[in-house]
Parts: sequence; C-alpha cells; structure tokens
Amino acid sequence: MISNQRIHFIAIGGAVMHNLAICLKNLGNKVTGSDDMFFDPSKTNLQSHGLLPDKEGWDENRVSDEIDLIILGMHAKADNPELLKALALGLKVLSFPEFIYEASKDKKRVVIAGSHGKTTITSMIMHVLQSMGRSFDYMVGAQLEGFDQMVKLSDAPVMIIEGDEYTTSPLDLTPKFLHYKHDLALISGIAWDHYNVYPTLDNYILQFEKFIDLTPTDGKVFYAEEDKALCALIEKIGSTDNLIPYGPHSSEIRDQQTYLLHEAGETAIEVFGQHNMQNLQVAKNILNNIDVSDAEFYTHIQTFAGASKRMEKMGENEETIIFKDFAHAPSKLKATSTAVKDQFDNRTLVACIELHTFSSLNKNFIDQYNGTFDSPDEALVFINPKTVVAKGLEMISEEELKKAFQREDITLFTDSETLENHLLSQKWEAKNLLLMSSGNFDGVDFEELGNELINK
Repeated sequence: MISNQRIHFIAIGGAVMHNLAICLKNLGNKVTGSDDMFFDPSKTNLQSHGLLPDKEGWDENRVSDEIDLIILGMHAKADNPELLKALALGLKVLSFPEFIYEASKDKKRVVIAGSHGKTTITSMIMHVLQSMGRSFDYMVGAQLEGFDQMVKLSDAPVMIIEGDEYTTSPLDLTPKFLHYKHDLALISGIAWDHYNVYPTLDNYILQFEKFIDLTPTDGKVFYAEEDKALCALIEKIGSTDNLIPYGPHSSEIRDQQTYLLHEAGETAIEVFGQHNMQNLQVAKNILNNIDVSDAEFYTHIQTFAGASKRMEKMGENEETIIFKDFAHAPSKLKATSTAVKDQFDNRTLVACIELHTFSSLNKNFIDQYNGTFDSPDEALVFINPKTVVAKGLEMISEEELKKAFQREDITLFTDSETLENHLLSQKWEAKNLLLMSSGNFDGVDFEELGNELINK
C-alpha cells in the first residue's frame, strides 16, 4: 500500500479522482488537489475530508519538488500550468489508470470492460464478495449502495476494476482499460456509442482488440457470445483457450418475478431482463475463477438489488411502477425497455428517452437507434434545446427521429413541463413508466413526479 507520500491531484473534482484522493488520504498520505470547477457530490465529499482547495482554478505554486507524485485527471488540458510545472521539475506524473495499475500490480486484477453493463456486472461481483466477507480492492465508476467510496486500496489479494474505453489523460489518448493489464477480464459487448471519441466503428472495435491482445497466456477473457460485433472480432483474432464465450443465465419469469434456474433448483432474484441474465452469468464466471462456489454465488446474489442509477424505482403501487434508468446509448435503450416490457407483459409500457449525449444528439449517429425502441407501447423522446446549443449541434426534428428509430408513432418533447403534463394527463392503471437518460430531463423532480403519478 502507498503511504507517507505527498500526492497532488490535478483535476481532483472528478468522480473517481476525488474518491481516489480520499482513499489515499485515509491510507496516511498528504494529499492536495486543484480543479477549475467543483460540483456536488465531489465538492462536499472533498470538504468533509479536508481536501477541498481554498479556491477554484489552477496555481503552479501548488506544485513543488517536495511532491512525490502527481495524479493527472482527464479533465485537465495539456497546457495546464500545474502540469507544465510538474513536468519541468521532473516529478513523477501518472494518470489515474496508470496509478491504479501501480497500486495493484502485485494483485490479481479483474477488469470489467464492454460498451454496456460494466457498472452492473462490477457491482454484482462486489456485492457477492462483500456479502461473503471476502477481502478485495476495487475501482468502480459509480457510487454503489453499501460501499463508502468508489475506490478501495488495501493489502487484499484481488482488485475488481471497472475498465472503460475512454481516453486516459491529456498526455495519453489511449483507452483507460489498456493500462490495467488484466489477469482476468470480460467484454460485455461492443456497441459504438462514443462518436465524439472514436469517429468510426472500426476504430472503436480496434481498442477492444488491443485489450484482448494484452491478456497473459495464463489469463482469461469472457466475451458475450450473442454480441455480433464482438464475435466477429473474436473470429478475426482466432479463438483460443483463454477466450471463453458466455450467454444469459437460464431463468424464468413467473408472476412478475424472475428466477434463476440451476442444478440445485431455482433462486428468486430482484433484478430482471435478458441483459441482466447475461450480466449475472458472467459475474458468476468471474467469481468462480476467484474461488467463489456456485452455492455461494446463488446464496448472495439473491439480495442484489441493482447498481446505482440503474432501474431505480421512483414510485410504485399495485398497478404501476415508475422506473428511472441511466440508459441512453442505443444498446442500453433496447435492453432496458425490452426488460421492463418482458417482466411486466400484462402492463402497458410508456417509455421516454432523453437524448442528451454528444453522440445521441448527432445527426450522423442517430440512425444507430434503428429498432432499439420497439418494445414500449408508447415511445417518447425528450431533447433539451439548450443542450443541443451547448454541444454546438443542430436540433433533430420529430420526423428525423421517426425515420432514425423506424417508428412512426414516436412523439418528441422539447419542454420538460409539457412532458410532465402529458404524463400527468394519463390514467396509470396497469401501466408502467420508464424514464431513461444520463441527464435530468431539464430539471424534472423524478421523485415528485413518481409520487404524483402513483397517487392519482
């Protein structure tokens, strides 16, 4: 473990960055940091641990030759004055993925990769290990229930790492997951949804090929056998003994309850949907490879209620459930909306997707949504015009959405109040609502909306 070091974070305000800073402080290091803007929850978290700088902005005077290590966040630019000062002084500078590797190079590293499901699979694995009382380190991209921080470093023999394919730092444009040098890994699927980072699908797929190439001879990579792009990549590479396919866990839905079917019988679980059956299967595969038995897996997975911001219930009564999900990319939209419709096939499903990311709002990308919104009985799309302007894009029309989604009855909303009024005007007997976004529908209070709908 790293202790008694002077460590300075450039761009400390990021979600993982500020959690790593708190982790290192708690290990006995002297930690400082800077950023040009701070937002909650990181602002409050840093303040409560005495790590919030006295002012926003960059100041090269924070950097001196007394510092042992600089940890550089992606938010900083290449001409950052603190970074330039650190380089001029010859200080050791690591991106946070490089640091995570350095801190875990003597451990067994499990890296969860893929375009979708990473946080859910990581949290499934972490939930089972924690429920068993097993010692492990982790780095995950969301704040999970039951875990104080998003990063833990200790003397544990294994580390669970959520590895994304976004670029590493202003000095290093390779994907983060290439730095972790996995012993054991999985790829949940390849769905091109980072148009702003990888301008072509081929370029995007290449990053996963590089990831697979890093697998040691005694390592393993599990891959989703139902993902066409991923299987095409595996075929190109040439299947080997350490590339292992997986499919969805056998399951059954009875009376709106999902059961896992296995040799010892069946196990009722709280999550649902075919995408989660795939997530569960590969989580089980990983856990089996770090000495967790099938019996232990089925015992502890029963209490897994889902990952943060995934399929959150914002309101519920005997006739209606209001779900909010982080889904926004095409593959996530299809998986989530299909899961809710299949689990509650006796209820009408009203679903609304907010197109919020640069990719989803880009007319060159929007055709990727073809066929992804077929499951809901009523399909709504929300676009905040202010977001479109902020991203320097052109507004997408309702007709363009209908053509892109290949669904003629899609309705476009560009005002959150109008959307709320539309939802409040409906009768909600035997009907569910699914709201999907990585944004906030221009400030909609989801709990208040959920309460209004179920108490109508």
